[in-house]
Amino acid sequence: MTKYIGAHVSAAGGVENAPLNAHNIGATAFALFTKNQRQWVSSPLSEDSIESFKSNCIKYGYKPNQILPHDSYLINLGHPEEEGLLKSRRAFIDEMKRCQQLGLDRLNFHPGSHLKKIDVKDCLKRISESINIALQQTVDVCAVIENTAGQGSNLGFSFYHLADIIEGIDDKSRVGVCIDTCHTFAAGYDLSNFDSARKTFKEFDDVVGFSYLKGMHINDSKKGLGSKVDRHESLGQGEIGWSCFEYIMSDSNFNNIPLILETPNPDIWSQEILQLKSMIK
Repeated sequence: MTKYIGAHVSAAGGVENAPLNAHNIGATAFALFTKNQRQWVSSPLSEDSIESFKSNCIKYGYKPNQILPHDSYLINLGHPEEEGLLKSRRAFIDEMKRCQQLGLDRLNFHPGSHLKKIDVKDCLKRISESINIALQQTVDVCAVIENTAGQGSNLGFSFYHLADIIEGIDDKSRVGVCIDTCHTFAAGYDLSNFDSARKTFKEFDDVVGFSYLKGMHINDSKKGLGSKVDRHESLGQGEIGWSCFEYIMSDSNFNNIPLILETPNPDIWSQEILQLKSMIK
């Protein structure tokens, strides 16, 4: 059983550069954007890029379960208005197909926002419907829902939101969850010591289930417990502290999935990775 630890690395110049960038910081996992995350439409992946990406993954020892691609921040699968919803669904299907082309088996995404225009239940139902549509038009790629900090009208900050979305998915073998530690803490789930981390993840298992955990974002938090503010901090330098990360590194429930740093200082990612590796029991 293995811990795969890495960071969200740059894919500037082509997705094929991401495995090299991950290797250069000593990562055994990585995340990437397969297109510009702040644009609705990007050029299709070239055959050369696809083949180079696959060969670089083989060269540096990255299998699909060590890689956690992330979709565009513009996408809102629970959008309350038809035009925004259709645009988001088209973009999400494109992102899933890009993963399919690259031989990747999961896509991480933020669930969506009600924008204060529809109620929570209707928005969660729309997110499930959006995922079902995407799964029907793709193969082999798992839709991985990321929990949120609860900022603004974003849903997914409660483990019950994640469970409700999963409940609405027809093919549950192709849906999963990514837990972000900063988001979890900001949403009000305590991770500030070993016991509180154990208790929070026990609640996650009771409500959602570790069988759905397909990746994690390993971040400290600039803001306090329950702040609902999404501000990542370098490990051990925020309000969460090291105990939570020691717990994750010592617990087998977090084996064999990508554990991804999204901490704010890329210059110390290699040190953070080494520190996490040193905690593995």
